[in-house]
Amino acid sequence: MAAASISRSAAFEDYSVYGNLSDDELLQIAIERSLSDTPNNYAIAAASTPSPQPDLPSQSSHNAPADHSSHNAPADHGSHNASAENPTAHYSSPNPPSQQPPDPKTFHGTVSRFMTGSGKSMVAYRRPDGSLVYIAPEPKEEEEPLFKAIRVGDVNTVKELTMRPGTNLMTPSKPGWLAIHQAAWYGQDTCLRVLLSAQRGMINKRSDLGETPLFVAVSNKQLRCVQVLLESAADVNIQNYDKETPLFRACEQNSATMVAVLLNHGALVNTSCTSLGCTALHEAACRNNVEICDMLLKAGAKLELTNIYGISALFNAAQSGQPATLRFLLTHGADINSRAADGATPLYEATKNRHQEVVELLLSHKADPNKPGKTGLLPLHIAAQTGNDTIVSMLVPVTSKAAVRWSGISPLHLAAERNRDEVLEDLIAAGFDVNAQLSEERSKLYEDRRSSVLYFSVSNNNVDAVRSLLAAGADPNRDMFRPLMVAARMGSMEMVELLVEHGADINAPVPTHPTTFPAVYMFSMKFLPMFKFLLDHGGHAQSCFSCVYGACTHPPIRTKHSDWDLGYSDGVPQQTGGVQFCEMISAPSICRWAGPIIDVLLDYVGHVTLCSRLLEHLDSFSDWSGIKDKAAPPRPLLQLCRVQVLQLVGRRRLKKLPLPVGLIRFLQHQERCVHDC
Repeated sequence: MAAASISRSAAFEDYSVYGNLSDDELLQIAIERSLSDTPNNYAIAAASTPSPQPDLPSQSSHNAPADHSSHNAPADHGSHNASAENPTAHYSSPNPPSQQPPDPKTFHGTVSRFMTGSGKSMVAYRRPDGSLVYIAPEPKEEEEPLFKAIRVGDVNTVKELTMRPGTNLMTPSKPGWLAIHQAAWYGQDTCLRVLLSAQRGMINKRSDLGETPLFVAVSNKQLRCVQVLLESAADVNIQNYDKETPLFRACEQNSATMVAVLLNHGALVNTSCTSLGCTALHEAACRNNVEICDMLLKAGAKLELTNIYGISALFNAAQSGQPATLRFLLTHGADINSRAADGATPLYEATKNRHQEVVELLLSHKADPNKPGKTGLLPLHIAAQTGNDTIVSMLVPVTSKAAVRWSGISPLHLAAERNRDEVLEDLIAAGFDVNAQLSEERSKLYEDRRSSVLYFSVSNNNVDAVRSLLAAGADPNRDMFRPLMVAARMGSMEMVELLVEHGADINAPVPTHPTTFPAVYMFSMKFLPMFKFLLDHGGHAQSCFSCVYGACTHPPIRTKHSDWDLGYSDGVPQQTGGVQFCEMISAPSICRWAGPIIDVLLDYVGHVTLCSRLLEHLDSFSDWSGIKDKAAPPRPLLQLCRVQVLQLVGRRRLKKLPLPVGLIRFLQHQERCVHDC
């Protein structure tokens, strides 16, 4: 047995030993070594043709993965002194590969096929335990003489073979085809006549896929063979195992000539084909072939037939965006407002697939734009959702506002949800209500129970859409969980400023999770500039220092999400009367900001008493001791005056007071002193 590893010089020596072997011999030995149980089989693979590449596709008759070689180990030889003229390969596996391939019919194991780097097809047989039985280049399958003669159109050989004793024309080839299928596929009409004259009984025989010779000829557009078979009384209506008829396949091939020939020989036009129940007219309609549709209708095709989903041929044409066929079917009486099983109309489907020309055509033929689909959405909703402003402009004038209200959702909601800004602008200009609310049923589909159009744009952080909606009069205070809170949670200062500027209520509560302080503070305390902005514009500060426990010991803080779970911050407990500020600021993600937060709040209040929990926070960090001193009474008179003026005058009227600019800025908390007065 060779050593576990050999040196580079030994690898080159090994290469010289096998230098006289052919490429095929080297390739086979290399792969045999790499697939054996012994590691370190590198030398031969490195010295011969390229090894199998792992990224090449593999095929296996047993669905086994490709068996690729290892390239990381040296070869394992019984001797390094073997004669170059008569090399002998020694295998470390106790069960070396066989010299003859096993019989695939009786072999129990896996058969793997793969390609080498040089493009050679290989086959490997392995036992169930993974050990190698046989590996070699895959043998090429020999084509049967009769089938080869048919393929190349050798009529004389075909005649000779069909007349030879012992020839059975009913014996299929490996794909399950008879000789007649071969002739039909390759368009050998003369060979086809020879075969039929020898044995007419095979004219309707089916392949492994249930395909008759006629079906095969139609599939490969072999018109002459189709005519020969039909003249010989081939059954024109036999379906394959996928339930397709030759006529359906001819429509699929978009061959008007083939369709005409089949119809002239009695092809049934209303047969349900495929597992979906489509007819030939369905197929012709989605191929936009007016000529075939015309032939089918003249042959008795019914416009009202639908597939298992309730889809008609007209619906198919609208769905696939085929205006010519659509116009043709409409002129022949197809129902323009036919509905599929899910309630969708052709107009609805054309809108969903953004077929502008088809939508325009349907509307010109009075298609009803106020028929909703199964979700209650109208075509206009779908156009807003997909963002096609051209289709939106076509649908807006003909869509009933009452139908929109009845749906429980405005197209503005869908445009905002998908960030379709151009469509949003068009709908606003068309007069759609920017304060439209989702119905209760639709609002319940969202965890946060959103209802306004503005909420969708804010949650998408779409500042441009928010600005457009607010400019058009959108009310920022319509939702249970306010858009301002969403903007604060995202840390969007620009959005917060926009909403506050347009009247967002800073002190609004969350009804389902009451707090004793403005709820928006929960989402802004970690963004001190935003927190101060909210206080500057009317946010209540005094309530943050109201505590029912005062100087007494507070109960332990619970942090279960079941107690407080808006999905946006760490959980804190909910007490009777609402969560207190000192409890909220004790949440793990916020408590490290406690000092600066309390410091900011003290600028907006007069005399306050810090509860024991707030004092604990301030005592936890030495640099915060000055903040505790700041809260100690008495507060500076200047601060008390500022608080009193703001309470009496109100923040909105400050700028109208006949006071110096510096004093106004002080009252607005833009300065810490009045030196500029």
